Amino acid sequence: MPDAVLLVLGAVIGAGLVLLLWGARRLAFGARELGSDEDRATYRTLHTARRAAADLRSSGATDTARAVKHVRALLGAHAVAIAGPDGEVVFDGPHAGLAEVAERIADQVASARRRQVFPRVDGVTGSAAVGAPIEVDGEVWGVVIAFGTAVRAPLVRATGEVAAWVSGQLELGRLDSSRAALAEAELTALRAQISPHFIYNALTAIASFITTDPARARELVLEFADFTRYSFRRHGEFTTLAEELRSIHSYLEIERARFGERLEVRLRISPETLSTVIPYLAVQPLVENAVKHGLEPGERGGRLTIGSVDLGSHTEITVEDDGAGMAPQRAKTLLESPDGGEHVGLRNVDRRLRQMYGPGGGLVVETAEDAGTMVRIRVPKSQPGHETG
Repeated sequence: MPDAVLLVLGAVIGAGLVLLLWGARRLAFGARELGSDEDRATYRTLHTARRAAADLRSSGATDTARAVKHVRALLGAHAVAIAGPDGEVVFDGPHAGLAEVAERIADQVASARRRQVFPRVDGVTGSAAVGAPIEVDGEVWGVVIAFGTAVRAPLVRATGEVAAWVSGQLELGRLDSSRAALAEAELTALRAQISPHFIYNALTAIASFITTDPARARELVLEFADFTRYSFRRHGEFTTLAEELRSIHSYLEIERARFGERLEVRLRISPETLSTVIPYLAVQPLVENAVKHGLEPGERGGRLTIGSVDLGSHTEITVEDDGAGMAPQRAKTLLESPDGGEHVGLRNVDRRLRQMYGPGGGLVVETAEDAGTMVRIRVPKSQPGHETG
C-alpha cells in the first residue's frame, strides 16, 4: 500500500478517535451538569408544578383538563380526578367505572372538609382512593382524588399537600383577576376626569372660533376627537411615552384655545425616551391636574413644563407648573387619602405605579404654596411582559 494512502488512512482514523473522545467527554460532562438522579427528579417536579400552576390560575374547562394531567404526574397515581364547584369531574388516566365513584367521594370529602382514605372503592375491583378538599377563601372549591390499586401513606400525604398547593394557585388566580378588575376600575376613574365641565369648556372654545377662524375651529375639533379617542380606548394597560405625549398635545391645544397667551407650554423631552413603555394614562392626568389646579385658579395663567430624561436603567418624567402650589403636607395627604378628593387623578396614578413597580415606584411631588408643583415619575426601561396596546 503506498505511503500516501497509509498517511491519509492514518489521518482519518486519528480524526475519528479524536471525535470519539470528544463526544465521550461531552457526554460525561453533560451528565455531570444535569446532576444526580435526585436533582433531575426535583427539576421534573418543579417543571410540572410550574405548568400546572399556569393552568390552575386560568378558569376554563380546557385549562382544568390540562392541570389534572400535571397533578397526576406530581402524584404518580394510577388515575387522578379533580371535582370542581359545578359538580363536573375531570379525569386523567384510566377511569372506567370511576365517574360515579369520584362524585360520591367528592361529596363525602367536601362535607367532611378534610382528607379521607378509601381502602376499597365500591363497584371497582382492586381499586382504592384518597380524596382531599381544595379550599379557596375558606370555602371548599372542589376535591382532588387519587386512585391506585392500594393507598399507602406517601400517596395520602402527597394528595393532601397537592390539594393545598392547588388551593393556593386558585387563590392567586383570583388575586390576578381582582388586580385586573382594580386596574380597570382605576382607569375608569381616570377617564372620569374628562368631566362635563371640561367638555363644555372645550366645545365653547371651539364654538368661539367657528365664525372668526373656521380653520382653527376645525383643528380644535380634530384635536378634541383625538384626545377623547385615546382617553377612552379599551385595550392595553401600557403605552409608550410618545403616544401619551400625542394625546397630551391634543389636550393642551384645546386648553390653549381657552387660555390664549396665559398658558405657556415647554417640552424638554429627550428623544431616546420616547419609546419608553409607561402605564396608560400615567402622565396625562398629571398634566390635567397641573392645568386645572395649578394654573387655572390664577388670573395670570402660567407656564407648564413637561420633561423626560434617560437615567440609564430608568426614564424620569416630570410635569411642572409655576402656579398656585400647595403645602407639602397637603400633597402628602392627597396621595394617602382613600379617594384623593379633587386630585383623584394624582392618587390613582400613584397607586397604579406602586402596584406595578413596588412601594418606591410611586409619584414624587415637590411643591410649596405659591411656588408651583413638580411631579416626578421613574419608570424602568426594561419591562418584560408589559405589552403596549
